[in-house]
Amino acid sequence: MQELTFDLPDQHATEELARRLAGAARPGDSILLSGVLGAGKSVFSRAFLRAACGDPDMEVPSPTYTLVQNYDAPAGGIAHFDLWRLAGPEGLHELGWDDACEGIVLVEWPDRLGALAPADALRITLSVTGEETRGARIEGWDGRPVWAGLAAGRPA
Repeated sequence: MQELTFDLPDQHATEELARRLAGAARPGDSILLSGVLGAGKSVFSRAFLRAACGDPDMEVPSPTYTLVQNYDAPAGGIAHFDLWRLAGPEGLHELGWDDACEGIVLVEWPDRLGALAPADALRITLSVTGEETRGARIEGWDGRPVWAGLAAGRPA
């Protein structure tokens, strides 16, 4: 499995990484965001959704309490799941998980997916490395052209 790591010196670097990945996402893709509270999952998600929908000013509420927010993007539907409040995968089908997987799914707290976690997902683990700095480890989407672009344009 291919893997890249990034130093993200500020919020802008996290947003730039999200925008690059939004440009590579296509229907059927799953992007799983892991990391502790404050690692940048919501920052990444907002930037990803704004870029994918082509609206840099779009309001992107956190789905922490609604569990899922749906968006219409030029590439197709995107479902943004925040599973922090779930103990496990029970109830995901009622939230529209199966239909959402036909589009792009962006999942915060993917450990709650259990066996429903797509094997071919792009897995992004964000970490806190300093007061303002973050790190990202990305793995998955093997063989996709996105890897060359990410490696060439790595945030320093």
